[in-house]
Amino acid sequence: MKKLKYTFFTVLLLVGATSFAQEEPAQEEKQSGHVNTNKFRQLYNEFATPNQYRTASGAPGPAYYQNEADYEIKIELNDENQTISGYETITYINNSPDKLEYLWVQLDQNIRTKDSPAREKDGSGMAPVIQPGSVVSSYMTEPFDGGFNIIEVSKDGQDLPHMINFTMMRVEMPEALEPGDEFEFSIRWNYNIPEHTVDRARSGYESFPDGNKNYVIAQFFPRMCVYNDVEGWQNYQFWGNGEFALPFGDYDVEITVPADHLLDGTGNLVNRKDVYSKEEMNRWEQAQKSYDKPVIIRTQAEAEQIEKGRSTEKKTWKLQAENVRDFAFTTSRKYIMDAQAVKFPKGDVMAISIYPKEGNPLWEEYSTKAVVQTLESYSRMTFDYPYPKAISVHGKNQGMEYPMICWNYGRPNEDGTYSDRTKFGMISVIIHEVGHNFFPMIVNSDERQWGWMDEGINTFVQYVAEQDFGENYPEAIAPNSKYPSRRGEPSKITDYMGGNQDFISPIMSNPENVYQLGNNAYGKPATALNILRETVMGRDLFDYSFKTYAQRWMFKHPTPEDFFRTMEDASAVDLDWYWRGWFYTTESVDIGVSEVKSYYLTNNPTTAGKEMLTRYGVDPSAVDAVYVVEEDGEDYDPAMKGKSIVENAPNLQEFMMDNFTPAERAKLKSPKHFYAVKFNKPGGIPMPIIVEYSYADGTKEKVTYPVQVWRKNDAEVTKVLATDKELVGVMLDPDLETADVDVSNNSWPKAEEESEFDSFKEGTQD
Repeated sequence: MKKLKYTFFTVLLLVGATSFAQEEPAQEEKQSGHVNTNKFRQLYNEFATPNQYRTASGAPGPAYYQNEADYEIKIELNDENQTISGYETITYINNSPDKLEYLWVQLDQNIRTKDSPAREKDGSGMAPVIQPGSVVSSYMTEPFDGGFNIIEVSKDGQDLPHMINFTMMRVEMPEALEPGDEFEFSIRWNYNIPEHTVDRARSGYESFPDGNKNYVIAQFFPRMCVYNDVEGWQNYQFWGNGEFALPFGDYDVEITVPADHLLDGTGNLVNRKDVYSKEEMNRWEQAQKSYDKPVIIRTQAEAEQIEKGRSTEKKTWKLQAENVRDFAFTTSRKYIMDAQAVKFPKGDVMAISIYPKEGNPLWEEYSTKAVVQTLESYSRMTFDYPYPKAISVHGKNQGMEYPMICWNYGRPNEDGTYSDRTKFGMISVIIHEVGHNFFPMIVNSDERQWGWMDEGINTFVQYVAEQDFGENYPEAIAPNSKYPSRRGEPSKITDYMGGNQDFISPIMSNPENVYQLGNNAYGKPATALNILRETVMGRDLFDYSFKTYAQRWMFKHPTPEDFFRTMEDASAVDLDWYWRGWFYTTESVDIGVSEVKSYYLTNNPTTAGKEMLTRYGVDPSAVDAVYVVEEDGEDYDPAMKGKSIVENAPNLQEFMMDNFTPAERAKLKSPKHFYAVKFNKPGGIPMPIIVEYSYADGTKEKVTYPVQVWRKNDAEVTKVLATDKELVGVMLDPDLETADVDVSNNSWPKAEEESEFDSFKEGTQD
């Protein structure tokens, strides 16, 4: 028995040596005084230290706080000269443990002043060819002057000292604001509304040939900055790319516009009966009971008739919202409107679309369907949508989001026809912008600092919702195909990740400091989360953890660490290696098959086997060993290839007879082939090795080796495959799941690339 146990040990020693010998020299944990660069080290240095405000689990701590800003706002929109004038009273509540010496207010419209430094923030040059419109707008046109004109900052009628620095205004209080206290003050202002179709503003108006205008209005009032435990005041200037950081609060807003306008915005419309016609009111009540299709509130025929006139009367629309971080609205006499109810456990939500006739027939057909799908898909992935409505507004070249309302592009041709690109572009932007209600309107991350936390996370859930849309509305897509998502699938980010590193920034960068914002803040993080869900964690673990994050931080202010920690805390999956590679570096995924060697086992002593036993102090003649023979190696015998291991090594048969019962022996494998497959990793990001083995009998086998195989050697790793079948092919990442930037090294035998001559020759054949 002792001899047999020694034999079994020797088999393990010899077979294991083929991989162990290659891993040992490159172990990164062998510090020798060097910095630890192992990809699997923990992110202690990168993460903020947990504290009473934010825990190590990623949840809010026992002392977590957030300040509140409540607004009473009255504004009037002048349709004749495109201006807004307003008066607001802000009640700011200090829930922090800190004494506040002053308050910071955002003046985002100041990015549009004539002398705004944002106009000169980027370098420029002279291209060989320039479009006439660009020449006129860049060198021949007086800049639009759209900044805030602050007329008054006061408390109880008394002026308050204040200082304006670009897009930020510091307001001095008579005395410091103590923890738990509140401060009420007022601001009076006005500004010129930009024409957003000219300079791509986030809000503004579109002008039509007959003089009518559609208004999509946001950032229209001075707004409080966030004060929190992470940065104190978030008063980073608004330069245009980094969006918004805003506190939650309650809003009471009155908006005066021409009497023939249709208006809607954030919050409940509390005087609907005063501003709707009797027929519109009846239709609204029908829509509140319609769960399967939209009800037209104002028809295209009615809108076309109304837009011919110009009312000199005014109407005031009153909206109230609770626990929102912002407010926006839209208004025009051109608008058509439809609405549909969506059922949720705690109450129905109204899905609403508002659009001019220029949006039809596309908008009437698909907009509200996209809103409904978004609410259902996002709620499944996070939490039930808590607000009373979600509005999709048609704005030319627009894609912008606010609580309960957003503007979206997608305009058919003048004859009403449209391409699939226009249709899917419209559906996708609606899903994306309505989805922003969840991220960051409710899970209220700091967009000014971490653009990916709203755009990237939202684009990921957008991908899920788009695929749901394709399944629920198959008539909208090509037969036997899925929804053509622009972002989210791994293969669609490889060109960016494998591109010029001089023009790529880590995801963990401020939006103002990246070259390719779309790829950096939208595409790459969305793809990273999709791979995490589908390939690394699996849907069950990912979805549970993702929902935990969303529910922990709804109506709160999370940081990146809160997201990273929660995903690990709720899943028991160590993901520090993943966050580091995908979010903190610009490295890419590239794994290849570098070598495949074939072996068989035998009792016949080999030169290499005897040498190895001797090195270990073992007399080869005293050991009944099993030896490993490489095909075409020094001791290779073709007659022994393809035989089972018990045929080539009879002592294994003896070992099994002595150590296993008949039932156990019946379950033991007797492989005929051993293959040592060596994988290398030219790319920097470690990933699971997903490999498909093809055999001579036509069968295939898919195997996934966990990412931990790279923990001791970041350059290469060998795995031994023991099988009854002859291996004829190895294919890495066969379903393109990992965003591998170079698939030319993914196969063995290496796929032959067609030469330019062969390609030319084929092209000349009839």
